Amino acid sequence: MAETRKASRFIVPVAVAGVAAATIGLVPALAASGDPDLPEITAQQLIEKIAASDTQTLSGTFKISTDLGLPLGGLTSALGGIGGGPSTADPSAKLTELVSGSHTLRVAADGPERQKLTLLDGSDEYSLIHNGDDVWAYDSKSNEVFHEKAPAGADAPGAHEVPKGKELPGTPKQLADEVLKAAGDTTSITVDGTAKVAGRDAYQLVIKPKQAGSTVESVKIAVDAASGTPLKFTLSSVEGGKPVVDAGFTKVDFSKPAASDFTFKAPEGAKVTEGAAEKAAGEKAAGEKGDPFEGQLPEGLEGVFGDFGAGSGEGGMNVIGEGWTAIAKIDSGAPAPKTDEAPKEFQGLLDSLGDKVTGKFGSGTVFKTKIVNALLTDDGKVYVGAVTKDALVDAANSGK
Repeated sequence: MAETRKASRFIVPVAVAGVAAATIGLVPALAASGDPDLPEITAQQLIEKIAASDTQTLSGTFKISTDLGLPLGGLTSALGGIGGGPSTADPSAKLTELVSGSHTLRVAADGPERQKLTLLDGSDEYSLIHNGDDVWAYDSKSNEVFHEKAPAGADAPGAHEVPKGKELPGTPKQLADEVLKAAGDTTSITVDGTAKVAGRDAYQLVIKPKQAGSTVESVKIAVDAASGTPLKFTLSSVEGGKPVVDAGFTKVDFSKPAASDFTFKAPEGAKVTEGAAEKAAGEKAAGEKGDPFEGQLPEGLEGVFGDFGAGSGEGGMNVIGEGWTAIAKIDSGAPAPKTDEAPKEFQGLLDSLGDKVTGKFGSGTVFKTKIVNALLTDDGKVYVGAVTKDALVDAANSGK
């Protein structure tokens, strides 16, 4: 337990990956096969079409390719050796695989109460199913099942909410809605032609930051011309090269899936782990000590910083700037750990991820991906944002 707590102090790179993963979501990408001839439409009209879309049912297949510019294979291996996991079927661990490489998934949805996602990996399959008050996950490779039960009582608050941390990945529309929230003086939104996505006619919406210092070059969303449902999402970095995310439907059907698609019964001989029992065991092992940053960090960062600031009476987050160049500043209240004190499995990884930097603030290390970067100063402050290294150093120098 002591080794696990010590190791958690060195997981700043995971925060970077976590923010990127939270920003990315699971959304489909372009499968171009000719540009259809569609009536002209303005960006405002296309945004209104997305907002008016109310697609509740669909099924299909999509592929997702992710290139964060981060050696996530080594990172995942390093993390896997710390603390271990009670179940290989736990979605909070399994779905992190999607932030690296290319994957094929099958998806089905029937309103907010029923969704299913299946990750195909050769002959092995991993399925995540939300059906009413139940969330099931099954890993065929290990023959393990993870089950989480929502609060009992149909009328109880949150009775039909998926437990936090076990949600199914975001839909294309949910991601598009989040990106469109950035619209304003800091953002350029245009319509850039048409495309074919999974055999359907689509418009291409292009979103670009106007602010200097952002690592985001553009976000492109292919929108179904008939229904207004987003079908494609491509996130590109100012670094160029492969898109950070290129994910898209190769097949899609908007008819209602069969009810049997969302039923699940644990296979004979499978190991079943109950999420509630797992949580209770974890709280007992930790002495029911809360996460000092819970509720303070952006989604994707909570629980990642481990022991930073724990017991110090300090901590908290401050947001510097706005729009695409907003930076989250977190003060741990304690000096940053030295790299040579890190567990062996982390030392090489930290060296490969980090660039040493200096400034008026002192010195520190910038941990990098193609989109989200983080500066950890030697006095224990953390600056995180979808901004360049220079922008992080400038924020630290400002002393805000």
